[in-house]
Amino acid sequence: MTDRSAKSGKVILIGAGPGDPGLLTLRGREWLERADVIVYDYLANADLLRFAREGAEIVYAGKKEGHATLSQKEINALLIERARRGQTVARLKGGDPFIFGRGGEETEACTAADIPFIVVPGVSSPIGVSAYAGIPLTHRDYSSTVSIITGSNEKGKEDIHIDWEKIASRSGTLVFLMGARKLQRISENLMKYGKDPETPIAVIQWGSTFRQRTWTGTLSTIVDIAARENIKPPALTIVGEVVNLKPHTDWYETLPLFGKTIVITRPQEQSEAFMHGLLERGAEPFLFPVIETVPPEDWSPLDAAVGKLESYDGLIFTSVNGVRFFMRRLHELGKDIRELKGLRLYAIGSKTEKEVNALGIRVDVVPESYVAESLIESLGREDIQGKTFLLPRATVARETLPDELRQRGAVIDVAPAYRTVRPDTDSAELKRRLQEGRIDAVTFTSSSTVTHF
Repeated sequence: MTDRSAKSGKVILIGAGPGDPGLLTLRGREWLERADVIVYDYLANADLLRFAREGAEIVYAGKKEGHATLSQKEINALLIERARRGQTVARLKGGDPFIFGRGGEETEACTAADIPFIVVPGVSSPIGVSAYAGIPLTHRDYSSTVSIITGSNEKGKEDIHIDWEKIASRSGTLVFLMGARKLQRISENLMKYGKDPETPIAVIQWGSTFRQRTWTGTLSTIVDIAARENIKPPALTIVGEVVNLKPHTDWYETLPLFGKTIVITRPQEQSEAFMHGLLERGAEPFLFPVIETVPPEDWSPLDAAVGKLESYDGLIFTSVNGVRFFMRRLHELGKDIRELKGLRLYAIGSKTEKEVNALGIRVDVVPESYVAESLIESLGREDIQGKTFLLPRATVARETLPDELRQRGAVIDVAPAYRTVRPDTDSAELKRRLQEGRIDAVTFTSSSTVTHF
């Protein structure tokens, strides 16, 4: 940070990484969560905006295929104007701000305007994209140097001011950024100044994202490949012998679900583990929650049951939500887990068991299968004749469990602890993707998710 007073606003240049939102640094996330204003680029993954605090101003300042939403001068002026208001302005930029990210120009503008600034480095696209493409930029048997070159310029002119003779003479790896539309000029000039036409080359589009695609060829063939495949920006080009290592060092594009888009319909707060599982296998999770868990319309049945907990022999939890809403209501009524003393606890599913264990108490019975029938079988091994059980659950649920236990002589009090409703979810993006054939699977984790989809 500069020496200027921290009492005024400030500008935070944040490197968003090459595309995968998981590559944002912890420091970058911290500043996004604190920012009053976030000004983000086209190549900064918009998913990162979920870290913005409530009420933060979001400004898109992207440039796509030469068409800018705001000019660089306008962006500089915006950063300075907001900072002068005393606001913390996060400037979210793809890759790293100081590697072909115009970060130097924006910090110069801040200095000239006497605005304090901080730079949060990001994973640059040459580093991140090459790694996700499975191409090591250096290898002691093939390349000990790396040159990073821009394939474009401010005005999009054909002359991009590169000393091709020097570049072509280098024996290491060459990385061209933003050069998808200049691929012919790049390959022709490299060959013109001495590069072997058979030099390996790779073009990676949308690197480190679920849309990533990689094409490999040679300097003499890549232009025809690009024309045939209609390769468009954003793309990064790697030239050098290290490209030949891809079959041996690839990891991302070989994941079992790579390139698949899978819809998750369960509640957002319960989707994290599922999302991580899909991400680890290369899939794009598309979160489209069709149910939301909310309190029941009437607490009185559960309140009455809580008022006589000492009269029950057992407490049955069939879901994580059942545990959470039961405990929430218990606390709202001025009670705590001491009220459960002497009760035999039952839970369906390991996650439900963990939720109970997190309260500092242990579950007595967890059936092998995560269905009501399995719990019925487990209870069948006990003498439940005349015993009373409390079952806090969803307002709408299968009657299999209470009906069967009653037939076996037990007394069951069913108390609604929560209900599921359909959230106000915008379906436009999902419909568009379905129409375009860009959804590979839709997952359902309960009958409610099917009903509300």
